[in-house]
Amino acid sequence: MATATIDPTTRKVPPLGGFNRTILGIELRRILRNRRTMFFTLVFPAALFLSFGGSSGWDDKVGHGNVAAYVMVSMALYGAALTAAAAGAMVAMERAMGWSRQLRLTPLSPVVYIVMKAIVAVVTGAVAVTVVNVVGVLQGKPDMPAGRWVACAVLGVLCTLVFAALGVFVGYLVPGENAMQILGPGLAILSFLGTVFIPIQDHTSLLWHIAQWTPMFGVAVITRAPLTGDLPWYAVVNAIGWLAVFVLGAAWRMSKDTARV
Repeated sequence: MATATIDPTTRKVPPLGGFNRTILGIELRRILRNRRTMFFTLVFPAALFLSFGGSSGWDDKVGHGNVAAYVMVSMALYGAALTAAAAGAMVAMERAMGWSRQLRLTPLSPVVYIVMKAIVAVVTGAVAVTVVNVVGVLQGKPDMPAGRWVACAVLGVLCTLVFAALGVFVGYLVPGENAMQILGPGLAILSFLGTVFIPIQDHTSLLWHIAQWTPMFGVAVITRAPLTGDLPWYAVVNAIGWLAVFVLGAAWRMSKDTARV
């Protein structure tokens, strides 16, 4: 009985670098079933915001809103960044299981793989931002126009792309069990330095000049821009620059990792 043969030269490379909605759906379901990640997505950001609930001066005016709105936007960004980084860092466990090597046998390009990870991270980040904002509505203390409220939330979600790429980058740099041990404390430190937790009033201080170079600074300023009414050009450059660094770094490390098959 004759068997059909396939000429490998006739095989076509899938469009869009191998982007596949089925794989994307699997990635989304897997992250939504991860209890630890969902805890950081649904509980931790809201609890962090509520922990500041008794602070005095929450009604003081800030830009087009008040201090409570400022804190809410900042905590939503921090929670989204943490969950996005955790989603991206899951690649470390995939490496430990040998999944990254299997990708070398597929037409999936490193950049497209990172894009899919970023989409998953943005979804989880969006959930974190939504939860914190809903808690803010129920609490009743944040005060700013509805349009600016929505704009801050949307920008916060978009800015999580930076930390999704960071998570993938770290996931390819360190073993699976160490990725979040590095990202968790690291993002907390970056948040302090990047004016997420505590704004720096003195723009001539050394700490302010250091903050401008941290990955959290640009995204924090961008996310709060609709509220504060201030968006300096160097904050945008900061965010775009760090996004490029993390994406290129993640793609480079993935190429090195999948080459060892």
